[in-house]
Amino acid sequence: MANPETRYYSFSKPRPRTRSSGGTTEAKGVEKRKLSQKRRTLPLQLSIGGHLSPWPTYTSGQTILHKRKPCSEDCRKRANSWQQQPLGTSKPRYLEQLENYLRKELLLLDLGTDSAQELRLQPYREIFEFFIQDFKTYKPLLSSIKNAYEVMLAHQREKIRALEPLKAKIITMNEDCSERILAMRAEERYEISQLKKEKMNLLKLIDKKNEEKISLQSEVAKLRKSLAEEYLRYLTERDARKILIGDLNELRYQREDMSLAQSPGVWGEDPVKLTLALKMTRQDLTRTQMELNTMKANFGDMVPRRDFEMLEKTNTDLQEQLESLRADYEEVRKEHELLLQLHMSTLKERDQFHFELQEIQRTSTPRPDWSKCESVIAGGPERWFMLAEGKNSDQLVDVLLEEIGNALLREKDFFPGLGFGDSIPAFLRFDGPVENKKPTKKEVVHLLEDAWKERLAEEQKESFPDFFFNFLERRFGVNDAMAWAYTIFENIKLFRSSEVMRHFYAVLIGKRKESVYVSQKETMSQLLKEMINVDTQKEGLITMEQLSTILKNTFPLKKEEQIQELMETAGWSPDISSTEVLNYRILFTEDEEGQSEPFVQKLWEQYDNEKDAYLKELKQDLGLDQTDEVSLLKMRVALTNIDPSLDKQVLSTYLSQAFQLPVAELPLEEDEKQQEEIVVKLETALDRLRMADTKRVGPPREPEQAS
Repeated sequence: MANPETRYYSFSKPRPRTRSSGGTTEAKGVEKRKLSQKRRTLPLQLSIGGHLSPWPTYTSGQTILHKRKPCSEDCRKRANSWQQQPLGTSKPRYLEQLENYLRKELLLLDLGTDSAQELRLQPYREIFEFFIQDFKTYKPLLSSIKNAYEVMLAHQREKIRALEPLKAKIITMNEDCSERILAMRAEERYEISQLKKEKMNLLKLIDKKNEEKISLQSEVAKLRKSLAEEYLRYLTERDARKILIGDLNELRYQREDMSLAQSPGVWGEDPVKLTLALKMTRQDLTRTQMELNTMKANFGDMVPRRDFEMLEKTNTDLQEQLESLRADYEEVRKEHELLLQLHMSTLKERDQFHFELQEIQRTSTPRPDWSKCESVIAGGPERWFMLAEGKNSDQLVDVLLEEIGNALLREKDFFPGLGFGDSIPAFLRFDGPVENKKPTKKEVVHLLEDAWKERLAEEQKESFPDFFFNFLERRFGVNDAMAWAYTIFENIKLFRSSEVMRHFYAVLIGKRKESVYVSQKETMSQLLKEMINVDTQKEGLITMEQLSTILKNTFPLKKEEQIQELMETAGWSPDISSTEVLNYRILFTEDEEGQSEPFVQKLWEQYDNEKDAYLKELKQDLGLDQTDEVSLLKMRVALTNIDPSLDKQVLSTYLSQAFQLPVAELPLEEDEKQQEEIVVKLETALDRLRMADTKRVGPPREPEQAS
């Protein structure tokens, strides 16, 4: 068969047809048969002299042909023949008929269905097939182009189908979240109503106590009044008794005188004797009268012992009742004040909880059902249980994001280069696509551990990012160093649950000084060394009591609660005896993915909490807002106040870090004027101290010193 580029073709009108929206294999076969039939009805017709027309560029054909590089003498002859032949201004018939055919086919499509865009491509496919079949010379190239586009379209369709279940799942999760929000709101309304009822009960109790207090006060007033009346009654009785005694004595004297006067033997007595007896009797009377007057003067206001004892007993009982009432009153008063304070604090907590509730309702979502992730995570329920064990919701979100991000990261073959901007780290400055080496998480962890070992082995004068890139060049060569830099950076940015990756990423981007990591590693090494020294039998076992002693000696500034937290993460509980042994080497082990044991994680957590508390105390001592500026002098005084044990070297290191000045350029302590001139924002200074290895050197101030 002759080359289609050197002969004429006739073009027949294509037959109209209908399209189906299906995409099955059978429908595709039918379309191919129709295509072959249409192929037979669409022969090409070339335009001028058996050659392809260069329309619409034929008018400037000479210029174009001069710019093209001829492939042979035959091509030049053909070009000259085109220039010599008269050219018309109309399109080639083959092109016009193809355009008409395409226009009619597009009009026949039903564009109202979901597969309209897919059907719209079919006429273009057929036109392209005509070109492939008729232009034999370019058939391999055109076929490869068509196949490449078809493969890409099929791949995109598969992705769309794969994302359809995810869309339905998102809708379902949205409905579940809405239901949980409504449930939380109902539960919170119920709690608020319960708190209101409890408040009313407390108010009723306070009213009841106040009534009891008033009744007790009235009873005390009545008892005092009755005591005064009883006292007046006893005074009256005392006076009446005195009068009665005087009357009785007078009657007794009269009776004696009458008995003496009536006695017959009195007249027979000796007058001298009687006179003497009378004299002695009068003397006795005078003495008795004097004694009586003395007794009256001394004991006139006295009461009988029986009445005194009765009154004393009554008074004692009343005093006891009064003291008891006073104690009850004082207790009720204190309870009333406590209830008032509790009521005020409850009001504040209620307002705070209400505000937090509104914030939570506005910003947060209900607690998710993590069991749904079992069917999504690779590895099934067993792997998800292993990943989720002992983690809270925030950590589970990180795990889920890591799994999703890892799957997406594994699909990438190339990373886009970030360019050469100043904000781009030096080890990522590259323009163009960068290959994704796709290492496993275990390989990345081992690579980072090797980098840390090399960094700590010798004193490195270069910055950490430069060291990292030079390390990759030494390990993988200059050509692959950039690809590995991008690959490792994307991995450590994704896997935040791995301690090795998290700390390496923080140091690499400048969020944390490498001295922090080095200091913590040295602390853990020292702690392990102390345990090895205590283990005299070299069996890897120590008792819980020995562990507690080692922790207190190694961390003398930690509180008792922090020591107990470390003990509990090591396996101690109140039910375990202090002589129980522990395999201390397990506390410092790491798995293949760089995940350490809870004991080491708790040490890191306490380190961060202690640093935050230290900086918070520093901010309180300064008494400034975040946006205020702090001078070097104020910072020096505040650091000395909150940590009196700071020596000059450590203090200079902290000031150098906070104000970003070399230690040698810091002004002298006596030069207060120059220290006042060096200022920086408090927020910036605290962030810089948070990046470095900032910690308390000695015990905090005593309350007397602080005041």
